[in-house]
Amino acid sequence: MQDLIERMPEKLRRLPELAYNVWWSWNAEAREIFRRLDYPLWRRTLHNPVLVLRQVSDENLLARARDASFLRRFNKVMMDYDRAMSNGHSWFHTTYPHLTRKTIAYFSFEFGLHSSLPIYSGGLGILAGDHAKEASDLGLPFVGIGFLYPQGYFRQHVPSHGWQEAIYDPIDMTNVPILPVHKEDGEEMRISVEMGGRLVHARIWRIQVGRVPLFLMDTDVPENQPWDRELSARLYSGDSEMRIRQEIMLGVGGVRLLHLLGYDPAVLHMNEGHSAFLLLEAVRERVAAGLSFEEACREVKARTIFTTHTPVPAGHDVFAFHLMDKYFYGYWDQLGISRGEFLSLGQHEEPWGAAFNMTVLALRMAGQFNGVSALHGQVSREMWHHVWPHVPVDEVPITSVTNGIHVPTWTAGEMRHIFNKYLGADWEDHHDDPVLWERLTETSDEELWQVHVALKAKLMSYLRSRARRSWVNGMCDPTEVLVSGTLLDPHALTIGFARRFATYKRASLLFSDMDRLRSILLDIHRPVQLIFAGKAHPADEPGKHLIQQVHGMAKSNQFGGRVAFVENYDMHSARYFKQGVDVWLNTPRRPREASGTSGMKASLNGIPNLSILDGWWVEGYNGANGWAIEDRQFDNVDEQDAHDAQAIYRLLEEEIVPLYYSQDRDGIPRGWVEVMREAIRSNAWRFSTRRMVKEYTTELYLKAMTAELLAEPV
Repeated sequence: MQDLIERMPEKLRRLPELAYNVWWSWNAEAREIFRRLDYPLWRRTLHNPVLVLRQVSDENLLARARDASFLRRFNKVMMDYDRAMSNGHSWFHTTYPHLTRKTIAYFSFEFGLHSSLPIYSGGLGILAGDHAKEASDLGLPFVGIGFLYPQGYFRQHVPSHGWQEAIYDPIDMTNVPILPVHKEDGEEMRISVEMGGRLVHARIWRIQVGRVPLFLMDTDVPENQPWDRELSARLYSGDSEMRIRQEIMLGVGGVRLLHLLGYDPAVLHMNEGHSAFLLLEAVRERVAAGLSFEEACREVKARTIFTTHTPVPAGHDVFAFHLMDKYFYGYWDQLGISRGEFLSLGQHEEPWGAAFNMTVLALRMAGQFNGVSALHGQVSREMWHHVWPHVPVDEVPITSVTNGIHVPTWTAGEMRHIFNKYLGADWEDHHDDPVLWERLTETSDEELWQVHVALKAKLMSYLRSRARRSWVNGMCDPTEVLVSGTLLDPHALTIGFARRFATYKRASLLFSDMDRLRSILLDIHRPVQLIFAGKAHPADEPGKHLIQQVHGMAKSNQFGGRVAFVENYDMHSARYFKQGVDVWLNTPRRPREASGTSGMKASLNGIPNLSILDGWWVEGYNGANGWAIEDRQFDNVDEQDAHDAQAIYRLLEEEIVPLYYSQDRDGIPRGWVEVMREAIRSNAWRFSTRRMVKEYTTELYLKAMTAELLAEPV
């Protein structure tokens, strides 16, 4: 960063400081500074301020340093930034001033902060990023621990044959808002963890997320063997042995990293089971300090929180006992227990026999547990009842905190103008107040519809410009240009489906009855079109087949260009999707959607959901803010799929399409706009991370921070 500071004109000397704090990613005025600095460059870099500052010309910098209007705007942004970083006025500081020195350490395998930092794969990582952003806004004493993946998550390319290709582009650390952590003597900071009889080292990187520091480990250092340098290269790659090594580094290494940095966290929060080995390391430290194993477990239990996201047994990390022996041999001696006692901490009967289950480890050793929606909490209590066999299912101590989204990050700029006008200039400070959103009833149909039409046009323009850029650069053939949405009609009812292509999400459900679907899409007076996007895990062959199937439908001329598949879905393209389609479609096989947050983002921007009653939509749907697919369960999955597909067709034919096209002489579908308005009013506050993080604080963090939780023996 120092080289950037030195090339800045004096009056713009703090621009790099702003660029290296991803606070700009959710502050509209800060983003406007970089946009005005060089708009074509801002677009070309996909809104990456660090890259903008590296590539902007000296002439442009000097011109802005002489521009009084630009300087006034810049100085105001820096005043807002300084106030935000000062923290003394935040919700946590004013509500719990006696707890401001008690740190909450949040461990996650991935963090989704911005598309320029591709260290996330989907919902879990974006939730973690939103959690960190909200912790900053609310002033929590919060620190994040995770991995830096130098090759990031893969970039998706889907050629004309429709089979997903995974391309890994190394992250250029000089062009993203991340900095190495150095010791006082100037050397890069390192931590070391023993694995399989050798030390594995990791350098430490820091991303500043508003007030919150996020520390990421990276094993690609010269001290490591080649196979250890690859340990943190890619997100979700490799076999079970690679995974156990990654999770040892995250859990055991993460705890050591915190101490090396000078933190003694009052709360250790595990976002999913990937980091559950931290429980063992936290106990080991206390045993080394003189406590018995039982005493150490009670202390650790009182300060640890485990959030589970997976409602399917097969989705939880499990390791064979021979891997546990290989990587933890002798570790149980440091805990003061036997090998059998050690393995029993995570022992679980899997379909192939007994193994070490990370979720079971967390459930046996942590102090508080939660699912991520009310329904998911219920499913989790049933799924893990055997961990507490002597209590009724309803009394299994797994609660729920329903997920939310970071409202400032996901609100469209055009929609923000509406909120500023009707909710007040300070609406972001109070956006978890349901009364605030009642003011939306004062908005006119004309205003809301005009904003939506503008956002839809923006989406269509984005799809065309992407296709044009790929075509000009020789990165695609004519078929790919057509598949990517260039034939879409900006006036037709547009349904969006964008998420990870896992089989339970049933991306191809709409194609169950081709004749019926074709009659809906190709109606000459009331046309409908579908836009799909999303990645399959590189090892998920069924997911790739789903992509190929949907891609084939988009390529087929039988739908007249009314089906599109857009490759390489990420946080950047997600904004266009979740702000510009007319309906957000979600078709998971209930109850396998733990929560889901994409629909929350759509709803915030006035896009009604058409969804199975699963995850968050069970709590969000009120009969007037979207559409629910009839909740009827079948034992046979084929019968279930057929029923749900027919229910979607019925809703489209009888309710959704007629309502959208019922426009008055001014071209405004007033009934539709009322659904849009209700989608925002009823869901924006309820499914915000502002509500979510406050709930984590009052229901979970405070108990751990004040040591009020009565620990039970392991």
